[in-house]
Amino acid sequence: ITKEACVFSESARSEELEIHSLTAEIESLKNPQGLGLSSHLDGLREENAKLKYRLNVLKRSLQEERSQCSKTMMNINQRLQEIFGEAIREACPDLENPPLAVTPNQQAKFGDYQCNSAMAMAQMMKSKGLKVNPREIAEKIQQNIPDNELIEKTEIAGPGFINVHLKRSFVSKLLTNLLLNGVQPPPLESKKKVVVDFSSPNIAKEMHVGHLRSTIIGDSMCRLFEFLGYDVLRLNHVGDWGTQFGMLIAHLQDKFPNYLTVSPPIGDLQAFYKESKKRFDEEEDFKKRAYQCVVKLQSKDPAFIKGWNLICDVSRNEFQKVYNCLDIQIIERGESFYQEKMTAVVKEFEAKGLVEMDEGRKIVFAPGQQIPLTVVKSDGGYTYDTSDLAALRQRLFDEKADIIIYVTDSGQGTHFQVVFAAAQMIGWYDPNVTRVEHAGFGVVLGEDKKKFKTRSGDTVRLMDLLDEGLKRSMEKLKEKDRDKVLSTEDLTKAQRSVAYGCIKYADLSHNRINDYVFSFDKMLDDRGNTAAYLLYAFTRIRSIARLANIDEATLRKAAETTEVLLEHDKEWKLGKCLLRFPEILQKILDDLLLHTLCDYLYELATTFTEFYDSCYCIEKDRQTGEVVKVNMWRMLLCDATAAIMAKGFDILGINPVSRM
Repeated sequence: ITKEACVFSESARSEELEIHSLTAEIESLKNPQGLGLSSHLDGLREENAKLKYRLNVLKRSLQEERSQCSKTMMNINQRLQEIFGEAIREACPDLENPPLAVTPNQQAKFGDYQCNSAMAMAQMMKSKGLKVNPREIAEKIQQNIPDNELIEKTEIAGPGFINVHLKRSFVSKLLTNLLLNGVQPPPLESKKKVVVDFSSPNIAKEMHVGHLRSTIIGDSMCRLFEFLGYDVLRLNHVGDWGTQFGMLIAHLQDKFPNYLTVSPPIGDLQAFYKESKKRFDEEEDFKKRAYQCVVKLQSKDPAFIKGWNLICDVSRNEFQKVYNCLDIQIIERGESFYQEKMTAVVKEFEAKGLVEMDEGRKIVFAPGQQIPLTVVKSDGGYTYDTSDLAALRQRLFDEKADIIIYVTDSGQGTHFQVVFAAAQMIGWYDPNVTRVEHAGFGVVLGEDKKKFKTRSGDTVRLMDLLDEGLKRSMEKLKEKDRDKVLSTEDLTKAQRSVAYGCIKYADLSHNRINDYVFSFDKMLDDRGNTAAYLLYAFTRIRSIARLANIDEATLRKAAETTEVLLEHDKEWKLGKCLLRFPEILQKILDDLLLHTLCDYLYELATTFTEFYDSCYCIEKDRQTGEVVKVNMWRMLLCDATAAIMAKGFDILGINPVSRM
């Protein structure tokens, strides 16, 4: 790859122009009568065949040029879909929107990928009264596969599966590209704006295990979008407004009457909240005063705004401790941010005649939804419905978001469904253009399969959970005698990496839609699909080059000069697995299910182990232990594996360390 690799050569540009010209000529030759040339039909058909051949040669040449010029990783599955899409259109031009199914082959003996479209196409034709054997369709598709840079051969199996064998030489080129340019995302058609609403704790309440899932899942989604090149806004929609602040400020006035001049030493905000709630429930005078405080706060009285800010600041400091541990970057934009925008939202719905009165409340019914939104309460106050509508409108019109993701528990699914339906009804966005989605998740269970609580039945504080993780991970490291070989600094790094990595991975490796059981014993087990196993595997892979005294500069030089051979079955299996990374990311982009990446990393680690056990990277003298031979192409496969794993960890928010 030359220094001009980032731009197409002049020959590539001219080939592109010629492709367009030939395609137009072929289209015109399809209708010889229109040209008054029906008597020369045979000659035209022959000319047409020659043009098609030339066109395919040019397309193939252009694709090879692109693959060499591009620094990004090719999505092999996507490329195969392009190839088979073209073949299907040629084979069955009259079939509208034919199904396109290309998947990796589960059994190596049947090839590398498989196109399963023929059976579904036969079903479509059957519904139209055409009885066609799926195998015959598969044969027609096979005959129409255009010349391409990727496929070595295809075979038809069973009722109509098309098994695909990839060219090893081309896969080797893609691996060299990965080694030279690093793990680069596939090219992005357009840089879209993404807003991810996640974490979202409530002011004056401590973050608990319920916030753990939203925080971890939301952060990982942001990391994925950021890696792929999107413009991402990470929002923390905290509960920082509402009637509870009336009782908190009233209690603040009683407990710290000089709070305006001396910063109140609120050590335990949770206890402070419980005290004020108890008084609110039991003392009628206090309750009345709390309501008066709400009115003063909503009217922006400076003394009450100061009290509100003090309480918010204490909470923020506590939240930040959690975010620092988990390496979470997030911008706070609480409910208070949208207060002034809610009036305009209600007026907009009223102006369009979409508001109904119901026992003093103002409600909005969205099409297809059985539950209305309450946009104004009977006392004139606003609700969560109003603030969520205002937030959605602001993100659509002010932030100009193309994608908006809400990461909250699945219990809020119905609420968001109604909010989204109302926003579409009023014309704020078209779901075919703008993606607005609720990424719901299940609850965290204890090992008794009940909702995760402390022994006393209280909600588990998040900081307590993280501290327990640190304690358990240190015990695990000492059990493996890592404290005897690592420096104090490296041991502390490993402790944090294992503790926080295991907590994150345990969450992300489960399908987020399902509940999952929180178990330190399982997540710290270094066998099976856990962060502990993957972190140790990654450290071992990184150590191979170090043990062979091969530095990064030597590996870099080798990547430029050494072909990555894929002759052994285990080399071939590992090479293909590495190059599936872009397909995995594309799948997660489509369904926002991050456990797919965890499953892939585990598969990659086990595939690497198979390779390393079967293929010698370094050969040593049995007596002296000295390195006598280095199989450099295999060292490059080790390097590529470490690079993909490191990027996978980064997307999951896991921080591996070089020594463990």
